[in-house]
Amino acid sequence: MGMGGGTLTIPILTLALGIGQKAAQAVNLISFVPMAVVTVAIHCKNRLIDIGAMIKVVIPALAACVVGALIAPALSSRALSIGFGIFLIILGAAQSIVAIKNKLKKSKPERICKCGGSYNCFVLDYCDKEYFN
Repeated sequence: MGMGGGTLTIPILTLALGIGQKAAQAVNLISFVPMAVVTVAIHCKNRLIDIGAMIKVVIPALAACVVGALIAPALSSRALSIGFGIFLIILGAAQSIVAIKNKLKKSKPERICKCGGSYNCFVLDYCDKEYFN
């Protein structure tokens, strides 16, 4: 999992199928929960998750979810669409800059995540220790 699902699901639902932004984001979030639970369970079983690091990410993420849940009903679908679009542009620009820098350096790719906000980093920490150290 990671950025792929929501960045594809929401635009497909809104642009191709004409579903409103709030409904599309709700569908994305509802579909994410069971996938995340299964993924975390598998990674825990395989001892791929650093629980201490996960707690440092989960607590602020839960706080952000509460704030977002309180703010979202007051926003129009248009405002949510614009916000999501801005987020995707910033994310795409940041990833492009890293890719260009790595291409120019012609060395090992730089880790974009650095464990600041995605549980995928916990898996990366375990799986690619040798590569990035």
